[in-house]
Amino acid sequence: MSNIADYKGVWVFAEQREGELQKVSLELLGEGRKIADKLGVKLTALLLGNNVSNLVEELATHGADEVLVAEHELLTHYTTDGYTKVICDLANDRKPEILFIGATFVGRDLGPRVAARLTTGLTADCTSLDIDENGKFLLATRPAFGGNLMATIACQDHRPQMATIRPGVFTKSDKVENNAEVIKVDVKLTQEDVRTKVIEIVKEKKDIVDISEANFIVSGGRGVGSKENFKLLEELAEALGGTVGGSRAAIEKEWLDKNLQVGQTGKTVRPTIYIACGISGAIQHVAGMQDSDLIIAVNKDASAPIMKLADYAIVGDLTKVLPELTAQVKALKENA
Repeated sequence: MSNIADYKGVWVFAEQREGELQKVSLELLGEGRKIADKLGVKLTALLLGNNVSNLVEELATHGADEVLVAEHELLTHYTTDGYTKVICDLANDRKPEILFIGATFVGRDLGPRVAARLTTGLTADCTSLDIDENGKFLLATRPAFGGNLMATIACQDHRPQMATIRPGVFTKSDKVENNAEVIKVDVKLTQEDVRTKVIEIVKEKKDIVDISEANFIVSGGRGVGSKENFKLLEELAEALGGTVGGSRAAIEKEWLDKNLQVGQTGKTVRPTIYIACGISGAIQHVAGMQDSDLIIAVNKDASAPIMKLADYAIVGDLTKVLPELTAQVKALKENA
């Protein structure tokens, strides 16, 4: 067994799909840069795929000191077996101290498999990352017990220390002038190593925006009352040039598509303005929107937790408040 002291460096899995880097990869590079600087080590981007070398420059400008490029035709499309073997081979050879993976559908599948293969621990769905005061351990914080408390977890006895982080939790760092060292690795992978074969990729067409990218979100909860009432939220969102969102309660009632769910079991958002309508403010929902620049709450219940969190709280019937807000937004735009 290797000595823990042999492990150095912070790695970020740079997830790409069809030659396009996923936003969470750049978010993790920004946070990984902070962690690497605290430890005084290199930040490495781990790029897997086929004909993806053109992505190296973007990884470098977002903070990577070096980029490990693993290219092979069997890595063209993501497979659990293929990606796990390549990452584990590299980790066993180069011994990173920390490995971050985005909690996308790919990362949620890949992370646990890599951790099990490397016989190390994995903290999933983290919302905060830090290093302990002695500079020895990664401190990964995530919601626990249904979001009722936050647990900070350290993997003291095994390496690499691993964590998956949901998209939107961290912000992308600004681009900087940076010449990263590019290391093209020798990929040892055969068809026998990959038990599945991608025959065809079929994309479902949906007219749904990515709410994690929206600047204005008008979100509704159980208090909206009905699917029909969500039209009021849609009208306000359209006037603002934003999109609608919803709490878990609204999604479970099938008032909105699950892709529009905000919260611990949905998406984390950071809009310029977040308008919460008929949302009580349960901690699971708050975890997904508390970093919004400005929060406006509309609720009949003045004592609802969301009203204390909000920068502006409007006590009233949303069926009367929202049409008035929409009219005023439109009037401001017309007079601009």
